[in-house]
Order: sequence, then C-alpha cells, then structure tokens
Amino acid sequence: MNEALFVLPAKGVETRWATAENMAAAKGQAARTNAGRKGYPFFPLDAGEQRAIAEVKGMSGMVRWLYFTTLDRSPLMLRGLRLDIYWDGAARPAVSAPLGDLFGLGLGLCVPFQSALNGSAEGKSFHLNIPMPFRKGMKAVVTNETDRRQGCFAYAVEMTIGDELPPDAGYFHAHWRRENLTEYQRDYEVLPRVAGRGRFLGAVYGVRVNQEDYLKLWWGEGEPKIYLDGDTAWPTIAGSGMEDYFGSAWDFAGPYAQLYHGLPVCDMDRMRFSMYRYHVPDPVYFQKDCRMTIQQMGSWGPTTRLLLHDHGKPVYRAGEGLVEERLNIVDPARRYGLFERRDDWSSCAYFYLDRPENDLPPLAPLEQRIADLN
Repeated sequence: MNEALFVLPAKGVETRWATAENMAAAKGQAARTNAGRKGYPFFPLDAGEQRAIAEVKGMSGMVRWLYFTTLDRSPLMLRGLRLDIYWDGAARPAVSAPLGDLFGLGLGLCVPFQSALNGSAEGKSFHLNIPMPFRKGMKAVVTNETDRRQGCFAYAVEMTIGDELPPDAGYFHAHWRRENLTEYQRDYEVLPRVAGRGRFLGAVYGVRVNQEDYLKLWWGEGEPKIYLDGDTAWPTIAGSGMEDYFGSAWDFAGPYAQLYHGLPVCDMDRMRFSMYRYHVPDPVYFQKDCRMTIQQMGSWGPTTRLLLHDHGKPVYRAGEGLVEERLNIVDPARRYGLFERRDDWSSCAYFYLDRPENDLPPLAPLEQRIADLN
C-alpha cells in the first residue's frame, strides 16, 4: 500500500477542480448552473476559438490529473486542438502540444490504453496524471485551430493549492515536433537541446512508414541517443535498438501497453505506429542541458533484400556517407544488413526543468501537424 494515501494534508492545502462551470477552481462555486442540476458539464469550441480552462493566481499548488473528452476525435481534431499551460505568470507556455499526442496517442489516433502516466478509457477519453507543481499560479488554455466546430469539450483540471513545494521542485514541460520526412543520416530530434537543470521524463512517438520507398519492411533498427551536460558529437546514453527502447524486441508483432513503455497503435496494414517510453524507474537527470534523438534505420535479410532490389528504389548502407547497396548480389558472408531510412516521425517529449519557460521553438502550425494524416 502507498503510505502517502493515509498521510493527512498540511494546513492550508486544499483540493480544487477546474471544470467547464468553475474555470477558476473557486471554492464553493461549482455546480451552480441550472440550480445545480447539471447545467454546464461541457462547452463547444468553434473553429479558431480559444478558451482559458483553468487559472490560479498568486499561490502555489500542484496539478495532479488532467481529464478531457470530445465528441469529434478525428485525427484533424486530435492534432488541431492545442493545449498550452503556463506556470507562474510566464509569458511563454511550458506545455504546448496537440491534445492527442500530449495524452499519449500519436498520429491523431484514439485507441484504448493505459500507462503509468496517461491513457484513454475505451478510446473515448484522455487522461494525464503527471505531477505539475507551480509556485505563483498556473493557466491552461485550449485552442481549436481547425476549421471545424468541436461540439463538445468536457474536462477536469484537478489540483491542490497551498502546497509547500521543495526548493528543487521542477516545472513540467512538453514539446511536440514532427519531421515528414526525416533526412538520411540525420537523427530525428525528439527533444532539441534544452538548457537548465532537470529531468527528461520520456516521450510519445508517432511513425508513418514511407512505403513508397521501403514497402512494408522493418523500420525500427535505429538507436536512441541522449546527450547530457555538454555532450556534442557523442552522447552519454545510447540504446541497442528502437524496439528494445520501447520494451520489446525483434520487431513489433502487435499492440501492447505497459506501465512505462508501450505500443498502443500497431497498424501493420497501413504501417502506422504510436509508442511511448517513460523514464520513471530509470531517471534521466541533467545539470546543464539535455538533448534526445533517435536514428532512422531499417534492416534487410535474405528475403527482404530481394524485395528491396525488385522495388527499384535506392537503398543506402548504414554507415559513414551515403553508400548505395548492391542488393542484387548475394554475398554469403553478408546475409543481413542495416540501411538508412526516411520516414514520418513525430513526438511529444516530457521533461521537468528548473524554470517555468524553456528556450525551445514554438509549436508547429496546424498545417505541418496534420499533413497526410487520415
């Protein structure tokens, strides 16, 4: 049993929920609409509309759970609904991401799953339970950046206020990005270099395989790399392979969802994949800066080399420089090999930082977020 369950709160610590009819999470101000008979459980969001959905001013606290649900859960809407969260009156948001990716579902695809940090019940809701402390206040804003009306937006931002935070409590940040397509031999950047002291918590990933060039062949041989505290050419941390990093091995066979790593979407027919990996029991700390990347590599074998050859597209050997493979020649000494790839990768990185703002680029415009999704 978690002993914290029966530890009573310090004096002055109170529970608050920001919801559609009590956006300020004010004491004694919930359920007032329609004489208390469920008058305003949700609201619509028109195309282009922006709403502040939670705000606390002038006090410390901790966001403890985020819950959202919508009627329209299409890829357009899950990439087009944008959530920004500001800490301590900062001018720039620490969290700025599309709704679906932020809550653990890449590619705008909503499926049931559960992890230690987020999930979706029946593929109809979104929840995130990462502790998010603040010292002087917080504000959460949702924006419908699509050209379509969202008929129902229901939510709860559940928090405590008055918390006495330790001096080393970090601020939660989330950063989304996408490359469609990635570049040969340039590792996809999950988290661009971020300056400060903090903890890399992990990320949600979405991959759309470039079938035009590589058919339906295996795409996940690349190594994850984490650059820490001044690393430049070479990282401090590198994994043994992409599927290993997500807790599996030897290619993906089907969807799975575990506490800290999972593959909620494993669409072998359309070659679409959504994964997550969270560094909770295996913390990744940094004192000065952090950067995380992952390579784009595939593999070929005795059968798949012939498929690649007959397909007629150039295949470049993994290694220094772009060297084209001669896959039509059967070499008994080299029955297997790695090759460089270009696929569609997106990610939403989570991290804690010792400051309420980061120096990362702003969220990409809607057109880049939704291009080619269906």
